[in-house]
Amino acid sequence: MNIAIGSDHAGLDLKDKLKKHIESTGVEVRDFGASGPESVDYPDYAFKVGEAVARGECEFGVLVCSTGIGIAVAANKVKGIRAGLVCNVEGAVQSRSHVDCNVLVFGQRFCDIEMAKAAYDAFIKTPFEGGRHERRVGKIKDYESR
Repeated sequence: MNIAIGSDHAGLDLKDKLKKHIESTGVEVRDFGASGPESVDYPDYAFKVGEAVARGECEFGVLVCSTGIGIAVAANKVKGIRAGLVCNVEGAVQSRSHVDCNVLVFGQRFCDIEMAKAAYDAFIKTPFEGGRHERRVGKIKDYESR
């Protein structure tokens, strides 16, 4: 498995800690930045991670900014990306099982590392259920393709 990860400066600490956790599970992580505390723009990292996932270079993506809101909005502008902002394990499970999200988003101000690790682990292990959810995700894909 290959995971794309990125953050702006306000999500750097959580991103770096989560990256270590992911790597400890034997998963390869492509880190698209940020790499320091200097102020940067979250869309730049959302687009890099989203494009890597959309092109199939990485199976999933993980993004972090201060609240998670801005970076999730930006990631969802990349064709083929369904980025879900979560703050607990249940949200992570639902984002995969019902929406088939391929990018997991956290807000560093609202999510500590233990919750992020648990949510990530649940996200990665949860398959898309299909069924009635397939129809709904299909509508999103259809709209996006127009």
